[in-house]
Amino acid sequence: MQHVEFFHQEHFLKNYHRSKPVAALAHFIEFFWETDFDVLWKTYPRGFSDALFPNIGYTYLINLGTPFVMQLENRNYTMKSDGFLPRHSCIECYHQPGNKIFGIKFRISPVLFEKRINFSEYKEYIFPLSYLLDPLVLDQIKQAGSFGERVKIVNNYYQPLVKRFAGSLQPVKVVSEIIQFCETRNKFDFSIEELAERYSISSRTLQRYFESTMSITTKKALQILRIRKVVSDLLSSPDTFHYSRYGYYDYSHFIKHLKSFLQKDTLKKMKPHLLLLEGLHK
Repeated sequence: MQHVEFFHQEHFLKNYHRSKPVAALAHFIEFFWETDFDVLWKTYPRGFSDALFPNIGYTYLINLGTPFVMQLENRNYTMKSDGFLPRHSCIECYHQPGNKIFGIKFRISPVLFEKRINFSEYKEYIFPLSYLLDPLVLDQIKQAGSFGERVKIVNNYYQPLVKRFAGSLQPVKVVSEIIQFCETRNKFDFSIEELAERYSISSRTLQRYFESTMSITTKKALQILRIRKVVSDLLSSPDTFHYSRYGYYDYSHFIKHLKSFLQKDTLKKMKPHLLLLEGLHK
């Protein structure tokens, strides 16, 4: 059984714990999550998979149970320990009884305040987490007795760090503000030149800011945000949906972007773009 993001919303709502970070970390951490699959193993004794579409940012994966398999595009990784997962690609996680995972979904990691890290070097693979998270904090998370305790540990760890370095790292400030600016206005087709001019920096500098903090370019980040918003709105309100609200030039421009987002080898069984296109004509 394959559960697909946006299409199997009940599965992701019921079988994952989720929690928002404290307000001080909202620009950095999107949410915390943890698998809660105990009731599913009777139905799926041989396991199942959960597939997610591309997103911005990255996820810290902390393994609380047995090894699991994570597919990043067309490459499989057996996760025996903890990992850093770039989220700009299509992913699929294969779960078996005994698996339990705690995750931190970042927009931008506050580790940038502490260490000289260029996330443009963390793109194509799942990397070990040991360098990006204090081993003592990692141990505390694993030893905690509940999801709520784990969330509290991470909040308490990052809050002083963010407060101590508030306003001191220009790339983090610029990138987080641009993301918030575009999301708030539901407008993702600003030119790079327009956005760079807001901060009196060059387009090249802005590109470097995005790549060093988020692994990807300004344009790719905004296009991922836009198409995720489009897919979510299309599925939730197909009768009132219209592509022009999201800055597409015409219908063919919209369809081209939609297909490039949805037609992934890891999701051939589902072919979700067919369901979306069907929804357009209801």
